Amino acid sequence: MPEIFFASLLLGAFAGIAAGLFGIGGGALIVPVLVWLFRLQQFDPEQIMLLAVATSLATAIFTSMASVRSHYLLGNIDSRRALRLAPTMLLGASGGAVLAELFNADMLRWFFVSYLLYTCGQLLRPPKTVSSPHSAKTYLDYPMSLLIGILSAILGIGGGTMTVPYLAGNGLIMKKAVATSSACAIPIALAGAASYAILGWRDDHLPNGSLGYLYLPAFAGIVLTSVFTAPIGARLAHRLPAQRLKRYFAIVLFLIAIKMAG
Repeated sequence: MPEIFFASLLLGAFAGIAAGLFGIGGGALIVPVLVWLFRLQQFDPEQIMLLAVATSLATAIFTSMASVRSHYLLGNIDSRRALRLAPTMLLGASGGAVLAELFNADMLRWFFVSYLLYTCGQLLRPPKTVSSPHSAKTYLDYPMSLLIGILSAILGIGGGTMTVPYLAGNGLIMKKAVATSSACAIPIALAGAASYAILGWRDDHLPNGSLGYLYLPAFAGIVLTSVFTAPIGARLAHRLPAQRLKRYFAIVLFLIAIKMAG
């Protein structure tokens, strides 16, 4: 338990910087590293992915809250749109946790590998130069927010890699899409983490330090550092060649995906 806590402090620091620097959630880094740490501790192989996904999702509550505060002060959050999306995202995240528990470990692992490859593609895309909004098709909000909630809970992420492209292509300029997505991550993370905690509540075979499927030592370590390093990453994004660094980070994620697939 102490080993995972101290390793998670370092993981949280890197995940926070990556989230702030590259504009993606920390789950893409947190989940695979937790899987590796849990394997080293010889946790039950059938529970490792669930523990990693649930713990990552719980950390997103705090990192998203820190991000929302910054976006709110800048006035970039479309509150009406966020409130419109939130109820079905809550429902979707709860259902996604139930589905994830029904998957076997290999299926859940391949699901995450596919997400990593998708994220690599997003990082390698050239930056958009057009900031004008597309016409909004708000009738898509309910099915899309439900789907985003389900997938986010299964993957252990706040959903930004899906919510931002949807909102940017459906009525919001990019800076408002990013800000509103950060607000939407809170209901996803809350509902998903609570569902995972409840689903694993009566499992007597989970490791000590677990709250359902949430592994608290890893959760505490990641949160303690990521909430401080995410703003650092955001500031570095304005000083470093972010687009070039995104390509390097995409290569790292691709290698992680290959490792998880092996």
